[in-house]
Amino acid sequence: MLIGNRLKEIRELKDLSQGDIEKRTGLLRCYISRVENGHTVPSIETLEKMARALEIPMYQLFYDGEDAKALKIPTNGHRPTNKETKIIGRLTGLISKMKDRDQKLIMHMARKMARV
Repeated sequence: MLIGNRLKEIRELKDLSQGDIEKRTGLLRCYISRVENGHTVPSIETLEKMARALEIPMYQLFYDGEDAKALKIPTNGHRPTNKETKIIGRLTGLISKMKDRDQKLIMHMARKMARV
């Protein structure tokens, strides 16, 4: 899953234009296009803005299963530190550049680790 493809898919499902997202986020339409077409990797802050504009929880940008609403992410009251946020942003950028089969492998391993 490439994050740009997922953003475009959700935007189109909600029948929104790039212009609508531009108005809701303050991001330029040309930037939104670059993200959706995989030319630019958005930061975590940008993904947060886009998730708010799409009126979805941010985790749904990363979940590509059939039942996205059923997925629950436990937070245990933990708020990420700035350092953790930077690491997550870097990781997101690197994963978005991976081949689809490699992304699936990473997600499979993460799911297995989360069960432990």
